[in-house]
Amino acid sequence: MSEQNVLAEEEMNAFLSLLQKRFEKHPERHPDIQWGDVERKLNAHPEKTAVLYRMEETGGEPDVVLYDEEADDFIFYDCVKESPKGRRSVCYDREALEARKKYKPETSAVDLAGEIGITMLTEQEYYFLQETGEYDKKTSSWVKTPDDIRTKGGAIFCDRRYGRVFTYHNGAESYYAARGFRGSLRL
Repeated sequence: MSEQNVLAEEEMNAFLSLLQKRFEKHPERHPDIQWGDVERKLNAHPEKTAVLYRMEETGGEPDVVLYDEEADDFIFYDCVKESPKGRRSVCYDREALEARKKYKPETSAVDLAGEIGITMLTEQEYYFLQETGEYDKKTSSWVKTPDDIRTKGGAIFCDRRYGRVFTYHNGAESYYAARGFRGSLRL
C-alpha cells in the first residue's frame, strides 16, 4: 500500500476480485444489492477500499451487508466465521489498557479499530450480522459498549452458543485469546 493510504493498481484489482468472489459466494448477506453498484463505489473511493483492505489483512473478511438508501452508502461488516485473528487478545479501550498493572495486551479494541479506520459493531449491529449467518461459535467479539456500562468499568461482548446469540459483560481490562472485535465501514 502506498503512503497515500490507497492501494496500488495491481493490489486494487486483486482485492476487488477477492471482494467480488466473496460477494457472489454469500448472496444471503445482501439479497437486493448488485455487485456493479458496489464496485463503482469502491473505485470512486480508493481511500475506503484501503480501509477494507486493512480489515482483510487483520482477518475480518469484509462483505456488504446493508445499503443505506438515504445516505447512498454500502455498509460492510467483518463476516469472518470467528472473531478476526489479527484483532484478538485485546482489552476494550485505552483506559482499560492503562489500568492493567501487568500482562498488558499490545493494544485495545477501540484503538485498533481507529488504526484500521473502522467503527466497532454495536450490540444491535452484531445481532443483525448474526441474521446473515452464524458467527463466533467458538470465539467472542467486543461490541461498542454504552457509556453507562463503561463508566462503571465494564464492557460488553457477544457470541453465538447453543443456536442463540448472547450478550455478556466483563471488566473492560480483561482480554482473551478467543476474544476480538468486529467492525463496520460505510462506503
